Amino acid sequence: MSESQLGEGVNAVAGLVDYQDGAVVSRTLVKKEKGTVTVFAFDQDQALSEHSVPHDALVQVIDGETEITIGGKPHAVRAGEMILMPGNVPHAVKATSRFKMILTMLRG
Repeated sequence: MSESQLGEGVNAVAGLVDYQDGAVVSRTLVKKEKGTVTVFAFDQDQALSEHSVPHDALVQVIDGETEITIGGKPHAVRAGEMILMPGNVPHAVKATSRFKMILTMLRG
């Protein structure tokens, strides 16, 4: 498994996925055996319910603001900031405003 949805050269990250009213939109940019990179756009008040995965995931917020709850503790994360969600620890994501993020899943 090895594929990339990125064009060659420089890519404008914020333009790789558009907001959609009342929805969460995602686009997988890189899919490899050891991990994936996906960009998401959340409309305000949209969320991903609490869940856990067996590997670490790094969230980089590129626009707006979100609340990410990790192990029951909420964290406000804004554009230009990032947070690590450790593997096997329950986490949830809620858009406190429209926001975009890059999610890097690390499987190694």
